[in-house]
Amino acid sequence: MKDVNIPLENLLEASRGSIYKLTILAAKRAMELTDGQKPMIEKPGEKGLDNALREIEAGKIVVRNGKE
Repeated sequence: MKDVNIPLENLLEASRGSIYKLTILAAKRAMELTDGQKPMIEKPGEKGLDNALREIEAGKIVVRNGKE
């Protein structure tokens, strides 16, 4: 499997420029996917974190009012 290589600049907009919020957002979504939630962007064989990062890059998950 190949790891996802998404530029940080493509992800920061979803967290209003906060690397801390981006980390929490990605971790929470990855845990949801690992616990069985269906991915919004599905790539066969990808890890939960890889899917979470792709969803964030696509604008499907963003931070709103301090929460995702």
